[in-house]
Amino acid sequence: MSDAMLHAVGQDPDSFAVQIADSIESFIVATTEVAKGDEPDSAIPFLLLEVSQLLLTGGRLGAHEDILPEERYEPDTGPDLDVDELRMRFATMLEPIDVFSEVFDPYEPRKAPVPSRISDSLADIIMDLRHGLAHYRAGRTTEALWWWQFSYFSNWGPTASATLRALQSLVAHVRLDQPLAELDGLDTDEDLTEDALAEEAGKVMVQEIAAPLGLRRTH
Repeated sequence: MSDAMLHAVGQDPDSFAVQIADSIESFIVATTEVAKGDEPDSAIPFLLLEVSQLLLTGGRLGAHEDILPEERYEPDTGPDLDVDELRMRFATMLEPIDVFSEVFDPYEPRKAPVPSRISDSLADIIMDLRHGLAHYRAGRTTEALWWWQFSYFSNWGPTASATLRALQSLVAHVRLDQPLAELDGLDTDEDLTEDALAEEAGKVMVQEIAAPLGLRRTH
């Protein structure tokens, strides 16, 4: 790795690994606390901040040269922790605005958006991050960095990017006092065309969902 790249992502490889691991663990702890629902009035702003910070960490991994694992086969980390309870907690908390419209690859021409769920996205992101964290805590630092970088490109990076766009859009709808299309009734297991999305989407006034989720107009 070049000196210029090291300067861009951290002072040295060891420092880089610690910073990445700390950021990922902080995201997991913070979002798990949000899912408890103790402070629902600040949930959306807090998630907006946490996902934004996580994507900065992902950007550092993406800017890094390819990280190669030390072993040919990935060591067993044991069973992945169940995230279904976390998923359901988020789904319950975010029920009015959980479903959003996502485009998986902006470089695929005329690709119709599909409905996704913020709750599913957050749970999937956390599952990916925990997997790498298991390697890191077992002392397999290079393996952890490889996994986080690989899954950033293949799964949690695109998922977090789409989730951030949804959260940012939601906040913008509230701050700009714009009606919000209700997508909760869409079937998230099948692709829908743009016409179908428009036909299914209802109108919900932003004020009806803003306050319970910590969203308020500034004027």
